[in-house]
Amino acid sequence: MSETVRIDKWCWAARFFKTRSLATHAIDLGRVLQNQERVKPSHTVKLGDLIEIQHADQVWQIKVLKLLEVRGSASVAHTMYLETEPSIEKRALVAQQKKLYQEPGAVLARRPTKRERRQLDFAKS
Repeated sequence: MSETVRIDKWCWAARFFKTRSLATHAIDLGRVLQNQERVKPSHTVKLGDLIEIQHADQVWQIKVLKLLEVRGSASVAHTMYLETEPSIEKRALVAQQKKLYQEPGAVLARRPTKRERRQLDFAKS
């Protein structure tokens, strides 16, 4: 086992992204930060690094515990990192808010009229 791994390979092996090219694209867009800094996909990850990953509406803050270049099972991938406590709490809060939120137009069974559209737009703001 090597002491460093490319960050795109590590994110893919840790199962944060389905393909390595998706991981590379997210890193290029700045959605993956290593020690609060933007990095390139070829940047190396070391044990103990703090990585922040934004994927869809999820944001993970994790500490690297294990380095692997190959993708294994989900149980193996989960041993590669440790999620920080604030990250766990924040993701739980976002999940709860998402569960409780009801889209304003969800109560309508049809397309809204012009008047209903204005009311919906007013309710959003």
